[in-house]
Amino acid sequence: MFKLFKYLNWKEWILLFLTLAVVAGQVWCNISIPKCTFEINSYFAELETVSENWKNIVLVCLEMLGYALGVVLCAIVAHFLSSYVVSNLLAKVRSNVFKKVNDFSASEINKFSIPSLITRSSNDITQLQQVLTMTITMGLQAPLTAILAIINIVQLSQTNSAWQLSLVNVVSVITISIVVFIIIFAVVPKFKKIQKATDGLNLVTRENLTGLKVVRAYSAEKTQEEKFTKVNNNYSKLSIFVNRVLAIIDPSLSFIMQGTSLAIVWLIGFLAQQNPTLVLATQTYTQYSIFIIMSFTLLSVLFMFVPRGIVSGRRINEILDTEVSLADGQGLTSTSKGTIVFKNVYFRYPDSDADVLENINFEVKQGQTIAFIGSTGSGKSTLINLIPRFYDCSDGEILVNGVNVKDYTQKDLHNIIGYVPQRGMLFSGTVKENIKYGNENATDEEVKKAIEISQSNFVYAFPEGLDYRIAQGGKNVSGGQKQRLSIARAIIKNPDILIFDDSFSALDYKTDKIVREKLNQSYKDTTKVIVAQRIGTIMNADIIVVLNEGKIVGIGKHNELLASCDVYKEIALSQLSKEELKNA
Repeated sequence: MFKLFKYLNWKEWILLFLTLAVVAGQVWCNISIPKCTFEINSYFAELETVSENWKNIVLVCLEMLGYALGVVLCAIVAHFLSSYVVSNLLAKVRSNVFKKVNDFSASEINKFSIPSLITRSSNDITQLQQVLTMTITMGLQAPLTAILAIINIVQLSQTNSAWQLSLVNVVSVITISIVVFIIIFAVVPKFKKIQKATDGLNLVTRENLTGLKVVRAYSAEKTQEEKFTKVNNNYSKLSIFVNRVLAIIDPSLSFIMQGTSLAIVWLIGFLAQQNPTLVLATQTYTQYSIFIIMSFTLLSVLFMFVPRGIVSGRRINEILDTEVSLADGQGLTSTSKGTIVFKNVYFRYPDSDADVLENINFEVKQGQTIAFIGSTGSGKSTLINLIPRFYDCSDGEILVNGVNVKDYTQKDLHNIIGYVPQRGMLFSGTVKENIKYGNENATDEEVKKAIEISQSNFVYAFPEGLDYRIAQGGKNVSGGQKQRLSIARAIIKNPDILIFDDSFSALDYKTDKIVREKLNQSYKDTTKVIVAQRIGTIMNADIIVVLNEGKIVGIGKHNELLASCDVYKEIALSQLSKEELKNA
C-alpha cells in the first residue's frame, strides 16, 4: 500500500509532513484540556479563601476554549490536507493503472481477467483512498495521544501518590488489546476473499448484461439468476460475518470505557480517605483514561482496515508491477511498404502445452490481397493477430515492411495497420467521431470517402446525420451497420496494410462485393489481409492460405487450390455448386 507513495511529488510530500505536524498540534491541544480542568477544579476549591481565583478561573477557561478551537481547526486542516494529498496520489495511481492496462497484451488481460481489472481500477482504489485518508491522520494521532495521556496520568498518579489509578488503565489497555486481536484474527483473512468475491460479482453481472439477448432467447433467466445468487450469497456471507464481528467493537469498547471511568471514580473515592485532594483530579483522571481508550480504539480500527488497504494496494501493485510481455522495439525505420513475411512462425498461448500455429511461411507484396480460410479453430484469427502484435510468436520471425514486428514501437506498428475486428466495436459518441477515431485529422471529404467505400451511406438517414450519437458499444445500430462503420474507421487511416478479421461476414453478399471492389479501386497500393468463411469473399485474392489445425495445408490462387487442396475444395463445394465454381 505504502509503495504507492513513490508517485507523490515534492510539493505533496511537504503537504504530507505539514499534515502530520497539524495532527501533532491537534493532539497537543487535546491533551492540554484536562490540565485546564484540573486547574479550574483547584481554583474552585480555594474560592472561599482566595477571592482572586475568579479571575484565574476565567483566564483558564479562555485558555481551555483556545485549546478546543485549536483542536477543531487542526482537525479541519488535517483532514483537508490529507484528503488533498491522497486524492492527488490516487488520481495518479488510477491514471497509471489505466495506462498500464492499455499497454497490456491479450496475455496479461487474460491473466487478470476483465472483471478483475475493473474491480482493481475502481473498487480497490476507492478502498485504498478511504484507508490512506484514515491512516495519515489516525496513524499519528492515536499513538501520540495514547503516549502523552499515559505520561500525564503516570505523573498525576505520582504527584498524588495513587499508583493504583495507573493500574486501572493498564488493565483497560490489555483488555482492549485482547478484544482487538481476536477481532483482527477473525476479520482480516476475509478481506482478500471479499475482494475476490467482488471480482466474481462483476464477472457474472457483466456476463449477464453483455449476453442479455442470448439469455432471453434461450429463456435462461433462471440459470443466470442461480449463478448470480451463488456468487452473491458468497459475497453476502463474507460481508455479514465481517460486519457482525466489527459490530462487537463499539459495545465492547464502550463497556471498557465506562467500566474504566467507574473504576477510577470508585478507586478515587476509596483513596480519598487518606488523600482528600485526590477528588479534585477525578475528572482529569477520567479524561486521560478516555483519551487512552479512544486512542486504542482508533488503533484497533486502523489495525482492522489497514489490512484491507494492504490487500487492495497489493492488487493494484500487481497490475503496476506486471511486466508487459510486448515490449517496444528500438523503433527501426521500415525499408518497404505494405509487405508481410512469415518465416517459420510457431505460436502457442501462455500456459498451453500445444502449438496453435506450426511452421507458418508466406510472403505478401505491396498491394496484394492475401486471404485465410479454414475450419473453425484452425488458427486464422490467431495468425492475423500476430501481425499487429496482439501476441508475440513463440518462434520464428514476422516482418512488416521489411522490419521485424518486435523492432517497431507498438505505436509505429499500429500506425501503418488498419484493423477491423471480427465483432464490430463502436464507442459512445457521434458517427463522425467514431469514423475519425482512425484519423483525428481527417477532413470532411475523407470522412465522406470512407463512408462511400464502406457502404455506410445509411448514416445520412439518421436525424442528425454524421452528428447522430452512437450508444456505448454501438447498441443503437445493427450488426451490419456497426461493421461497415468499423471498416470506414480503418480505411480512413490510409494505412499500408488493412486487416479484416472475418469482417465481411456481417454483410450481405451484394454489400460485401461492392465494398471489396471499391477497396481494390481506391486502395490499389494497400495490402489487404482477409480472414473469411465465404469462398465468394476470397476467391479473387492474390494469395489464399488454407489452414487446418494450425498448419498450412494449401497456398495459392482459387483455381490452383481447387485442383490441389482437398480441404479448400471441400469448403468450396459446401458453399457453391460445381457449375458456380467453374464460372467463378
